[in-house]
Amino acid sequence: MINAIKRILIVAFGVILQFGFAIMIRLFFSKYLGVITIFYSIASILIVLGILKNSTRLSNDLPWIILVLIFPIFGTILLITLGRNYSKNKLLKNIFLYEKKYSKYLNQDADLKKEISAKQLDNLNYLLNRTNYVVSTNNAVTYYNFGEVFYPELLKELQKAEKFIFMEYFIINEGVMWNSILDILKDKAAKGVDVRILYDDMGSITMLATNYAKQLAQYNIKCIPFNKLSPFRGIFMNNRDHRKMTIIDGKVAFSGGVNLSDEYINLNSRFGIWKDNGIKIVGDAIWNLTVMFLTLWNANINEDKDITKFKYDFKKESQMPGYVIPYGVAPLHRDLIGEDVYINMINSAKKYLYIMSPYLIIDTDMVNALCRAAKRGVDVRIIVPGIPDKKIVYTQTVSFFKGLHEGGVKIYKYRKGFVHSKVFLADDIRAVVGTINLDYRSLYLHFENGIYLEEVPAIKDIYADFQATFKDCQKLNDQDVKTGFIKSVWQAILRLFAPLF
Repeated sequence: MINAIKRILIVAFGVILQFGFAIMIRLFFSKYLGVITIFYSIASILIVLGILKNSTRLSNDLPWIILVLIFPIFGTILLITLGRNYSKNKLLKNIFLYEKKYSKYLNQDADLKKEISAKQLDNLNYLLNRTNYVVSTNNAVTYYNFGEVFYPELLKELQKAEKFIFMEYFIINEGVMWNSILDILKDKAAKGVDVRILYDDMGSITMLATNYAKQLAQYNIKCIPFNKLSPFRGIFMNNRDHRKMTIIDGKVAFSGGVNLSDEYINLNSRFGIWKDNGIKIVGDAIWNLTVMFLTLWNANINEDKDITKFKYDFKKESQMPGYVIPYGVAPLHRDLIGEDVYINMINSAKKYLYIMSPYLIIDTDMVNALCRAAKRGVDVRIIVPGIPDKKIVYTQTVSFFKGLHEGGVKIYKYRKGFVHSKVFLADDIRAVVGTINLDYRSLYLHFENGIYLEEVPAIKDIYADFQATFKDCQKLNDQDVKTGFIKSVWQAILRLFAPLF
């Protein structure tokens, strides 16, 4: 809510400046109107040329181009405030430096890399070639189809902690779920376990006290509110830590869509049944998540001189089938890793592609990829919420239904409530489970994490989850996706302002 209010205030300020300046010109500088108009036009064109020069996804940047051309002052204020210029932000510079510094600790097994190349596992090759993260095979993966199934497993593993607990979440909210976790953390910290909490300051702003980190420090729990809100920090306020992970002793890790708040385990949910998921890893892949956490942690406070002490040595004799690669997404990356991984999965699907996402605000690259897959005979299905959490965002989601439906993509609405899972599944072979929504903010602006799985036994459980969820969905038909003229215009306007939501 606070984030939305902040963006609305920015928009309002820009609109007032735009029209205030236009009125002032009419009243006091009308004889210079021609010169001012030419200046406006040249400035707008130069800004647009700058956007085009640096664009890697033109359809993503099109809203900025239109706004700047139509409303030069308003559009420029939005671009400066909410755009993707990170060069002057100290924290982002630190994160970038620590990513480079810690890349030396992410060493890919040479034989496994050759195996992946020989088997032409192109999606894995993309992640190996475009990120620093490593693929491993020595993992046991467990998939949880609801938050309330995930939650007791998390508590059980937290109770076993002996050395350290790292937790990184977008939302922490006091209630049954968080309070039971906090009781364990207090006990473990009192016994000398290194307990660290990283939460997003904006994501939890209405839920936690501004001095919450100090409150936890009383229990010997280290805590950092990520990217703390400040009226003077400009565009970086728009880049949030949307990741969700728990790492315990380097032996076990959890991720998925579940935040630490009661609605995620279906207590006090305002949107019907809250459909979410979780994933547990025991094995070498945990190290990728550990490095992700420590990158953001030490970019803030530079606590650890040697991070290898947090790496657990799993014995190779316990090797299990399948490939696992947890990977991070950050707004400072030129490659849009989150979107590219999804598009690669769409393009490689042969039989079916199933998707769950709470939001569906996507660019033309992804729309075209989904429709191409459906047209070549792939059974493409997308599950979206039946009860939305944000009505304006849901209106943008609905605006994509007609085009996707006409392109052969099947849309399913979850009748029981709200879908918060972020899952891709293809051909019983590969899947992605993580935090990356199909919307502008997750794909281009936030820090996110995903876990890519290939030929992993747990994929059958993800498939079973989809099949069970389809039964609780309404499949949309031609009539369901129709929109009237006025609604279509409203949807188009909202798409223009997609970067704000």
